[in-house]
Amino acid sequence: MGENNKNLVQREIFPQIIKHLEAKEITLIIGPRQVGKTTLLSQTQNSLFKKRTSESRILSFNLDLVTDRALFASQTEFIKFLKERIGREKLFVFVDEAQRVENAGIFFKGIYDLDVPVKFALTGSSALEIKSKIHEPLTGRKRLFYLYPLSFQEYLSTKDGLLVKFLEQEEQSIYTRERVFEHLFQFFVWGGYPKIALEENIEAKEQFLKEIYSSYIERDIIGFLEIKNSAAFTNLVSILASQVGQLVNTQELSSTLNVERKTVEKYLEILEKTFVIERISPFFRNVRKELTKMPKVYFLDAGLRNFALKDLKAFEERHDRGGLLENFLFSELRKQTDATFHFWRTKEKAEVDFVLEHRFGEPIPIEVKATRLKSPEISRSFRSFLNTYQPNHAFVMNLGFQGLKKVESTQVEFILPYEISRIMVR
Repeated sequence: MGENNKNLVQREIFPQIIKHLEAKEITLIIGPRQVGKTTLLSQTQNSLFKKRTSESRILSFNLDLVTDRALFASQTEFIKFLKERIGREKLFVFVDEAQRVENAGIFFKGIYDLDVPVKFALTGSSALEIKSKIHEPLTGRKRLFYLYPLSFQEYLSTKDGLLVKFLEQEEQSIYTRERVFEHLFQFFVWGGYPKIALEENIEAKEQFLKEIYSSYIERDIIGFLEIKNSAAFTNLVSILASQVGQLVNTQELSSTLNVERKTVEKYLEILEKTFVIERISPFFRNVRKELTKMPKVYFLDAGLRNFALKDLKAFEERHDRGGLLENFLFSELRKQTDATFHFWRTKEKAEVDFVLEHRFGEPIPIEVKATRLKSPEISRSFRSFLNTYQPNHAFVMNLGFQGLKKVESTQVEFILPYEISRIMVR
């Protein structure tokens, strides 16, 4: 059962999943298709084998398979099936794509509430289905874990584990830094889907990306959700890919796609709930001076975005380097935090790329520069935000300069893209 997993990436979330196996709550792992949920379940099962858990104590099902799904047609029959196998020790039941069960939340809630010695670990790919079918019925009975495409650190560990260790040191050599940048530039273009990250051949990478895009966007999302105007939907994905980091005007999109505005809104919601994009709203305190309407959009994975854009050129050759870098920062931070993302823009056109808000605490402004800064430059817009809100900390992510600069009461830290976890320390 998954014996070859030792050659696969161990995800940063893995230790949390292992620890949660000891809890009574249902372990629910959700995320996009093909990001490694099945592999994570398999690795989790292997961890049980290493602890000498008997194979008879572990049951595994993939509900994409019709034969496995048949067993879940009747809750009564499935309970009978489990009781036949329950002994003195706890039973571990792993269910991949659990949303395929009819009324899945009620199905698993009923078994959970019987208080039998069964631990469930479930995965699902669509937040739309999971929210309605699983999430709400299982309130108080599950813990939710999100699995996204690989973070850059996870990606780097597939390429050169030593580089990951070097990055943990206070100072790196110029050679180490340049090697990391080579991998970064690849990551900006191809993204973090594991199958693509583990492939070295460019043509094969492109083919894998095409397969993921077509199976996920065209088959799973369009097919499963029965989207009638599939051409408008795929065109919308391409348009959004070209507008990363820009304001998204639904009225303009409606006109361009020749569909009603409410249809555009519905499509945008579907793309968010299936982990393709995320919209971020403006940050404001003063309604009269700051813009509060249109959102910006970012993709959870750069590879999917670039494929939709039909542009897989090397980072150094591209005209959208600023957008790629912004998307990278958003995507990486989203994998690390559930903080709220905003951007800031005033009627006088002052703008800050990101304003990160934690549930408790001050806003953290972040500016993205797709250039190799040689000194601690502060733009007029960024300074305007600092003067207005006077946060304790602010960040400028760029491709060259590392250091600190004090602006009034704010400590501004200049970081390289692979250092963005420093933002989360604040």
